[in-house]
Amino acid sequence: MRIGLVGAGPWARATHAPSLAAHPGVDFAGVWARRPEAAADLGAPVFESYDALLADVEAVAFAVPPQVQAGMATAAAQAGKHVVLDKPIAATLDDATRLAEAVGHAGVRSIVALTRRFAPETRAFLDETLGRKWSAGAATWLSGAVLGGEYSNSPWRHHDGALFDVGPHVFDLLDVTLGSIVDVALCRRGESSDAWTVVLEHDGGAVSSSQLSLATPVQPSVFRVELSGSDGVVSLADRSTSAVDCFELLLDEFLASLEAGTEHSCSVQRGLHLQKVLEGALAQWHG
Repeated sequence: MRIGLVGAGPWARATHAPSLAAHPGVDFAGVWARRPEAAADLGAPVFESYDALLADVEAVAFAVPPQVQAGMATAAAQAGKHVVLDKPIAATLDDATRLAEAVGHAGVRSIVALTRRFAPETRAFLDETLGRKWSAGAATWLSGAVLGGEYSNSPWRHHDGALFDVGPHVFDLLDVTLGSIVDVALCRRGESSDAWTVVLEHDGGAVSSSQLSLATPVQPSVFRVELSGSDGVVSLADRSTSAVDCFELLLDEFLASLEAGTEHSCSVQRGLHLQKVLEGALAQWHG
């Protein structure tokens, strides 16, 4: 399948481009980015315009900020192209809804890069949680991503912080294991260290709490998801599988969903559900 890439930032360089180039089922058709000189470093042809890329591919992978992705991915779906979306899928719930509707109306396939979902250690954790009774969950993801390095110059990560960057990963895992998130009970942000505390209520009565930060001086990042209940305690603290390896499995499953004509569990609808959680968190924070 001919797949084009939109974006040439750190995530595109580290994950999208090498995964697309290496995958045997993908013809990495080329890149379009706001900075052509950055796109030229990704080892694929550079398109002069986004329209030119759309005209030459069957699917588009996005590695751009959420406020940019939503409109461009909507246009891709309307042009009949399948989409590989980054998370969160948009900056606002309205934009996310329009994107999901466009994908549905066009009948194209989608997948959201909830990277950790495609790691073997995560899948082993999810398998371990099946069929057991959980009443509570706690998640932690603390990093210093915006304090230095390639992601420190990312305006949207500074503005929306860990809630929008790592929040979707954490909320996705809590949602899958504890039951669908039905409400955000509390959301607070400590501005100096981008320290978010989010309390979620799940279908079935379970409650979870999350601690998230992109501005905590810690190396390596701290990651942990723990569930507890009448069946004991189970936890996930392993994040050793590389993003490239996760993304390659994502591409495997994306192509399989296209061949089968089925919707992946991490489709745009999953992204829309998580966007509603983010919207609820923002409402609690501002309220």
